[in-house]
Formats: sequence, C-alpha cells, structure tokens
Amino acid sequence: MKKVINRKVYNTETAELIAEYWNGLGVSDFRYLSEDLYRTKKGAYFLHGSGGPMTKYSESSGNSTWGIETIIPLTDQEAYEWLEEHDESEVIEKYFGNMLEEA
Repeated sequence: MKKVINRKVYNTETAELIAEYWNGLGVSDFRYLSEDLYRTKKGAYFLHGSGGPMTKYSESSGNSTWGIETIIPLTDQEAYEWLEEHDESEVIEKYFGNMLEEA
C-alpha cells in the first residue's frame, strides 16, 4: 500500500517490515485486526493497519460500517511503545537500543 501524508510518501513496498501483529481472527470476522510496523529508508516509522468493522480500522456512513486498510505515521516514541506493547524485545533492542538501560 502506498499513501501520501503531509507531503511524505509511505510505501509498504519500499519500506522495511520490522514487526507484525495479527489478532488471530479471519478476515471475514468483524473483529479481525492486523498491523504491520514499517521503517522507511529515511528512518520514519509507520503502521499499515487493516481491520473489520468492529475495530479501530473502520469507517461508517449512516447505518453502514465497514473495515478499512490504512497507513498511520508514527513518531519514534509511538513506534517504540507499539513494539513494547506487542512484546517485540529483539526489535526494540535492534532499533531502539540507545533508549534502553539495564534494570
């Protein structure tokens, strides 16, 4: 997927996929949710998200609601928090090692 946001091009074909999340449900389930975290060649992070009509990836008009696919730019901090939330320790160490310290 490719999307222009604030004069910046986010493209899943040219960016590096660094982490994935899927809630385990099939695409026909209204609660289906999938998110892929990408890093561009310039070091910007973004989510490629998709989901069913009962997820945050939905749109509605009148009495109809449907699932969508979209791209969401993330700050470095937001990308780090997404990785921590999804227990991606190895990816955190690789891309955010400078933010870590021993406990």
